[in-house]
Amino acid sequence: MVYVCPMPRRTITSHDVARAAGVSQPTVSRALRDDPRLSEATRRRVLETAEALRYVPSQRGRNLATRSSGQVGIVVSDLGNPFYLQILDELHRALRAGQLRMLVLTPDADERVPLERLVDGSLDGAILTTTVLDSELPTALSERGFPFVLLNREVDDSSGDVAVVDNHAGGLLAARELLRAGHRRIGALFGPSDTSTGRGREAGFRAGLAEAGVPLADELWRRAPFDFEAGHRGALEIAAAGPTALFCANDILALGAYNALHGSGVRIPEEVSLVGFDDVLLAGWDVFQLTTIRQDIPALVRAATDLLLTRLANEGNPLPPRRVVLAPTIVRRRTLGPPPGVRAT
Repeated sequence: MVYVCPMPRRTITSHDVARAAGVSQPTVSRALRDDPRLSEATRRRVLETAEALRYVPSQRGRNLATRSSGQVGIVVSDLGNPFYLQILDELHRALRAGQLRMLVLTPDADERVPLERLVDGSLDGAILTTTVLDSELPTALSERGFPFVLLNREVDDSSGDVAVVDNHAGGLLAARELLRAGHRRIGALFGPSDTSTGRGREAGFRAGLAEAGVPLADELWRRAPFDFEAGHRGALEIAAAGPTALFCANDILALGAYNALHGSGVRIPEEVSLVGFDDVLLAGWDVFQLTTIRQDIPALVRAATDLLLTRLANEGNPLPPRRVVLAPTIVRRRTLGPPPGVRAT
């Protein structure tokens, strides 16, 4: 028996579509871009022909023709945090609606994303989600005229677009909510001081306690990385000082604290109330039912995407930096109650 190796199928090109549809190759390109200058009949004939031939447009050719990659870089350094997984999921949806693809970029061993990975011509713009306050990347991108948006975190004196929640207001809201419930011996697990989220939430929370004349004793607070292990460790340290409530500057810290307190036999909220920040999907699970300060992640991502799309559409007409700040809200769930011995009102 003789086996014949089939010849590889030839790749269908836009010229093949043009010949089959009886139009020019530029007309095919315009039809695939929904160019309004084409008649509906011509556009439909080209699209039906392309589908019949199973034609797949060349992204490389499109890039050369439009000087655009159709791709946006998403810089994120904490893929273990469910908050950023939600951010990426929403960004994927929003960018796809804007006919853009996303490329996720993570830091190297030095916790930096090399500038060359962003400005090598393979990306149209970038969204930075985990920027620290001393990051040089936003300034470097601004100096090169590269379109970008700071999402979730920002830096001082940024010349780029920003989409964030009001972190100070969120910290203030958490403090007032705990005070309203009757707590006066309150602990806090703040985030890193080199992030705008950590700094803003801590400042707001301290301001809320100060306006009520309630002190935050040294033994009742810590600064920690935004991760589960830090929440677990920090909660055990603070619990030894006897708080009736604990504020955590993000939900992952709060879930780590919940795990530590629950594992130590502490009843939540009967003995210690717990409040987080972000309202990640895990916070609403029945096993946790975490009271938290909510930032509207879909709205935040839409704001960041709109900022970037507007800047990309106006590259020849530079816009001044724009800043969108969303208001946080409180989501009351099972982990917040009155202090021990105080009846709920």
